[in-house]
Amino acid sequence: MSDRVVRELSDRFGDGAFAVQPTADSIPTFWIARERIRDFLRFLKKEAVSGYAMLFDLTALDERQRTRRQGQPTSDYTVVYHLLSFDRNEDIRLKVALQEESLSLPSICDIWPSANWYEREVWDMFGIVFEGHPNLRRILLPPTWTGHALRKDHPARATEMEPYSLSDEREESEQEALRFVPEEWGMTRQGEDSDFLFLNLGPNHPSAHGVFRVALQLDGEEIIDAVPDIGYHHRGAEKMGERQSWHTYIPYTDRVDYLGGSMNNFPYVMAVERLAGINVPERAQVIRVMIGEFYRLASHLLFYGTFAQDIGQMSPIFYMFADREKVFDIIEAISGARMHSSYFRIGGVALDLPGGWDRLVKAFVDYFPARLDQYDKMVMNNSTIKRRTQGVGAYTTAEAIDWSVTGAGLRATGFEWDYRKARPYSGYENYEFEIPIGRHGDCYDRCAVRIEEMRQSVRIIGQCLNNMPAGPHKSDHPLTTPPPKARTLHDIETLIDHFLNVSWGPVIPAGEACVTVEATKGLNGYYLTSDGGTMSYRTRIRTPSFPHLQMIPQMCRGLMIADLIAILASIDFVMADVDR
Repeated sequence: MSDRVVRELSDRFGDGAFAVQPTADSIPTFWIARERIRDFLRFLKKEAVSGYAMLFDLTALDERQRTRRQGQPTSDYTVVYHLLSFDRNEDIRLKVALQEESLSLPSICDIWPSANWYEREVWDMFGIVFEGHPNLRRILLPPTWTGHALRKDHPARATEMEPYSLSDEREESEQEALRFVPEEWGMTRQGEDSDFLFLNLGPNHPSAHGVFRVALQLDGEEIIDAVPDIGYHHRGAEKMGERQSWHTYIPYTDRVDYLGGSMNNFPYVMAVERLAGINVPERAQVIRVMIGEFYRLASHLLFYGTFAQDIGQMSPIFYMFADREKVFDIIEAISGARMHSSYFRIGGVALDLPGGWDRLVKAFVDYFPARLDQYDKMVMNNSTIKRRTQGVGAYTTAEAIDWSVTGAGLRATGFEWDYRKARPYSGYENYEFEIPIGRHGDCYDRCAVRIEEMRQSVRIIGQCLNNMPAGPHKSDHPLTTPPPKARTLHDIETLIDHFLNVSWGPVIPAGEACVTVEATKGLNGYYLTSDGGTMSYRTRIRTPSFPHLQMIPQMCRGLMIADLIAILASIDFVMADVDR
């Protein structure tokens, strides 16, 4: 717990204005009264010295079935605000307890514009109203959906619901719900004599990179307004976390940012390890770093190729896909799978490195830097690429932080901040690498930063190759998955314990922990709540792509439709990462 922030809050609001909660992740956590939450948040962002500039996450949980809440205020639902301070290099978590008969809070969209979508998501999933929100409507589920999916009384499986049927009346109401009414989307007329001209970009458009829709209000080809529409790819990944064991949920994480593979395993297994008090062996940490950086390369190569393709270059994506296959060949040789290897485990990794792994990695490390130089000549030095992307979709560092932008999108503005450097995890403090930054925060710089990140990833992988320690690839802690097997034939009690841990999964101590990593598209965090059982009580996935898409209107107003295509390409998002 940060003594400094406790002292600041006490001086500003008094000792009785908040209650402190200890957590497994040691993030300062405070319970605030509903009527004071805006005051606290405004103070922490705007008044506190070196304040908490970014709204990192805003979520909620249904507390009604939770049994282990010692020392916490009575609450049917809890809303959680997670703030990040770059100057202090620390986080803070504020909680508000709500009772079922009074599920409302004041909106904070005027304090952080990025709160808009987060508040809509909490309303959609939990039914908590944010008073003063400019357009509080469903965001991930269809407008005709009944109930709020992350409440504990909402079914978690299709088998718990009535068989689906579509009567004529329901079909008609579903069709009517799809009618586009601009005013309901927050759009306004430009004048008394002007009418709306609209273009639907997506949800079936190649440059939308998935089932993603942007409703455009146009004056000719100039964009007057744009409203992103998400939720077409929503699969209930957080709800699934409440019905899978701690171990069997690992493969689900691969499918969130499905281009990042085991990079998604990283924050999840570390959050479970934090709850369980598991120390990961050094060899396993280095293997995780190496695999994570390979997946960063795989993701960035796909981004690089599609970025060029969206702007009009056809050749680069074929070369880059070939190199991406080389990356997957190495991952497959080590883990047995390619895109979705689910290679990480609670306590380490699934398998030790096979014989000959070093030869494959060395060949790639020697080969790839020259390919990146060729791509620079082919793409980044191309005059058409420069004209289409330089000065387009630009924003400042302050704007990026206000909109909760992280990763390359933030560093492209010139802000040198990388989670691997600022808060090293899995031994990243032992590696030599640079933090690439841009200067203008435009489409071109966002691509240039990711290209340099690939060079740094190769540099990190080379250090893993040359300094791979000996030792176990997984902890011998009894809560690892699968658990240690050495004594299972020694006595029946150990055999039974092993059987239960394999079939039901480990029993993770009650508590909560959030762990974040520098993922392929920005900061990816898993905020897990355990009630002392074999499954997560609440699994919150804070993905980078979700807030990034929210900034599209600000980035494209006044530009042309063709500029929007370049902007979408430069963001590097995956809709499964947005919708979960």
